[in-house]
Amino acid sequence: MEPHIQICNLNVFYDPDQLALKNVNIEIPHNQITVILGPSGCGKTTLLKSMNRFLELNDDCHVSGHVLIDGEDIYAADMDVTEIRKKAGLLAQHPYPLPMSIYDNVAYGLRIHCMKKGHDLDLAVRHYLEAAGLWDEVKDRLHQPATGLSIGQQQRLCLARGLAIEPEILLGDEATSALDPISAQHIEERLIDLKKDYTIVLVTHILRQAKRLADYVIFMYLGEVVEAGPAAQVFENPHQERTREYLEGRF
Repeated sequence: MEPHIQICNLNVFYDPDQLALKNVNIEIPHNQITVILGPSGCGKTTLLKSMNRFLELNDDCHVSGHVLIDGEDIYAADMDVTEIRKKAGLLAQHPYPLPMSIYDNVAYGLRIHCMKKGHDLDLAVRHYLEAAGLWDEVKDRLHQPATGLSIGQQQRLCLARGLAIEPEILLGDEATSALDPISAQHIEERLIDLKKDYTIVLVTHILRQAKRLADYVIFMYLGEVVEAGPAAQVFENPHQERTREYLEGRF
C-alpha cells in the first residue's frame, strides 16, 4: 500500500545553532494510528507539526526537505497553506473551544468553508458530535456556551470541530495528557473508531497509551528517527538498542 505521508530528508532548525530534526525519512501508512514516541525534547511535536506546516507559525523556524501527502509536497511554493491545514487537522494538548455555543463551535468551519447550511448544517453538527462521542451529553444544551463543558468534553468538542471540515489526517499532540483518566479513555476510544476513515498520527510520552493505540510506531531520540515500524515489531522485538533501552525505562 502506498503511504499516506512521506517525509524525505527533513531538517528543521529553530535557529542556526539549534537543530530540532535531523535528516528524517519516514513513511506513514493510511488508516492506521501512528504513534511518535521518545523522551522530552527529542523532536516529536516538531515532526508532527511539520505535517501541516504549523511550524511556520514560529518565525525562527527553518525547514528543508520534503513532506508529501498523497504524493504532493506540502512545502512546494504553489501549495495553499489553508488547504493543507484543512486536510491535516491538529488536536492540541489543551482544548481551545471558540468563545461561542457548542453548536457554533462545530458549525464554524462548515460555515467558513461554505460546506453546509440550513437543515443540512443541523444534521452535520449532530453527525460530528456523534463521531466525537459527545452528542448524547450535549444535545439538550447545544446553544449554551462551550466553555461550560468539562475539559474532557471540550477536547471531544474540539475533535468534532476538527472532523467537521473533513480532513484526511488527524494529528494529535499529547491530546489526552491534560485530561482525567475517564476523559482520556473517551478520546482513545474515538480515535480507534475513527481510524477506519482517517490516518491518525499521535505524539505521546505515555508508553502504556502507545501500546494500546499504535498500529505503527516512530521512535525518536535527539531529533533523529531511531526506529520505525509496525507496533508489534517495535514493542516486542526492536532492532535498535536505544529503542530497547527506552522501552525498558532505562532513560
